[in-house]
Amino acid sequence: MSPAVLDQVLSSLPRQNDPRLLVGYANKDDAGVYLVEEKLALVQTTDFFTPIIDDPYQFGQIAAANSLSDVYAMGGRPMTALAIVCYPESGDLTALRDILAGGIDKMTEARCTIVGGHMVRDSEVKFGYAVTGTIDPKHVWTNAGAQPGDLLILTKPLGTGVIATAIRAGKAEPRWIDAAVQSMTTLNRDAAASLEAVKHAVHSVTDITGFGFLGHALEMANGSCAGIRIDSTAIRLIDGAIECTRGGFIAGGLKKNREFVGGCVSFAPGVSQEMQHLLFDPQTSGGLLIALDREAAGEARALLERSGCHAMQVGEVVDRTSPVIHVV
Repeated sequence: MSPAVLDQVLSSLPRQNDPRLLVGYANKDDAGVYLVEEKLALVQTTDFFTPIIDDPYQFGQIAAANSLSDVYAMGGRPMTALAIVCYPESGDLTALRDILAGGIDKMTEARCTIVGGHMVRDSEVKFGYAVTGTIDPKHVWTNAGAQPGDLLILTKPLGTGVIATAIRAGKAEPRWIDAAVQSMTTLNRDAAASLEAVKHAVHSVTDITGFGFLGHALEMANGSCAGIRIDSTAIRLIDGAIECTRGGFIAGGLKKNREFVGGCVSFAPGVSQEMQHLLFDPQTSGGLLIALDREAAGEARALLERSGCHAMQVGEVVDRTSPVIHVV
């Protein structure tokens, strides 16, 4: 569903008044946070989608990593998960087993226990999880709180959407597929854990998924009542992303993201059309976008790189501007 339609539907719904709900859907954040007691809150999220690659086991891994990502983006620790499976009644049961096995292995890596799930008949395969985690309510990361002067760090390269579109068309080279799978199956756990030593300096975090880099950056800017300046030359791309974009493998979600976000973004003349597309490209299991005090940025980048994560310094938070985001 496009962000415009989702925004229209959610804005018309009544809101429940529960003082224990610390972060809900009205916040347009990555996950919900519910207070249990003074030092304990639950982080809850759900995500499922259709296959984006042909290998069932890898699809299961990607779906699990993607479902876990929102918990990490809030600063939480995943604890339990419920599987969500939509599958044709006459479908290949070996493929179904491989999907589930991929999910189990990735959840095991995350030390998140699958406690059950639900399966329904469907003409199209869909798979994912509802994940519950825990967090200290005093240390919740949200997509609000970024402050002018903060630097922005991104922990994964972009390009999974256009590569997935090329895969569906049978036009993706094996090395592009391998690079995309490597990125999508990598948990955001290590990136989140790396920030523990500088958590006092972290002001806002979100993960880059279906709304694309600029869509999620806009949510951070709006939640923080700030503007954002992006240095597109600092953003790394997955191998093959540029080639897929030039080949016209533009996902429908990319176009919808651009329609919804484009009016809030300006591009400097030197930003190529390919890069503009990729900044709107919907990501699966994308990286974390972190806004933190510039004095701690160097240490944060070193910690991220030491844990094997990307640590791209991709921009900064500025005073509220119009348009909200400027890309150079």
